[in-house]
Amino acid sequence: MSIVFSAIVPHPPILIPTIGKENLQRLKSTADSYSRLEENLYVSQPETVIIISPHGRLMENSFSLNLCPVFNGNFEEFGDLATKFSLTGDIGLAHKIKEKMEASGPLQLLSEARLDHGAAIPLYLLTRHLPKIKIIPLYCSGLDLNAHYNFGCLIKNELLKSDRRVALVASGDLSHRLAKNAPAGYSPKGRKFDKKLMDYLLKGQTSEILKIDRELIAQAGECGLKSIVILLGILDGVKHQPELLSYEAPFGVGYLTVNFKLFY
Repeated sequence: MSIVFSAIVPHPPILIPTIGKENLQRLKSTADSYSRLEENLYVSQPETVIIISPHGRLMENSFSLNLCPVFNGNFEEFGDLATKFSLTGDIGLAHKIKEKMEASGPLQLLSEARLDHGAAIPLYLLTRHLPKIKIIPLYCSGLDLNAHYNFGCLIKNELLKSDRRVALVASGDLSHRLAKNAPAGYSPKGRKFDKKLMDYLLKGQTSEILKIDRELIAQAGECGLKSIVILLGILDGVKHQPELLSYEAPFGVGYLTVNFKLFY
């Protein structure tokens, strides 16, 4: 089995200490969950992390695989000019995935050294003790949920043939509309969406997630659903148990952290 770690994580910039400062305490549950995942990731000794981000370059009819020798992360867009890091890209595995999927999946290769914040925040927090880890950023598309799930299944088929130890991280926040002071304003549909998604996720009801009403999704103002669905596609047929580590929304945005226990 080449998949050794799997998790869903949020990406609030406030988790970066130099950005969050005194507000970091308001995300203590999420920060503690990240600490647990960092330890789990280290113990699993992965060679490569596939980070699924909703904030990379979006193509309407194709998924994107970012292939670059070295990736650079920083948080300048959030006012932190000092924190910077670099990680090596897994060019070999990325090429193999692309070659095998040319005829079966809508996948384009990119080469962008700068990591978007949906990838940079989780990678910075999870890989600090894994300096030699390689990464492959994978981006969502404008296609529907079923296409994202099927794409994940295709990725899984290639990963299971690989001899590399691979970690999977789906980055994304849930509803951005949980309070009057939320970034996207308030909608009562936001909390309904978050509850429905978490219930289905923790019960392993992937088919129900794929059938969530489109209007409910739109009203929730989320950014993590497609990342999660790709991950669920990759885990299809892999024996696993979702473990809720935390969910909180102190700033009107739902931050969900889930660890998937893998069984062999």
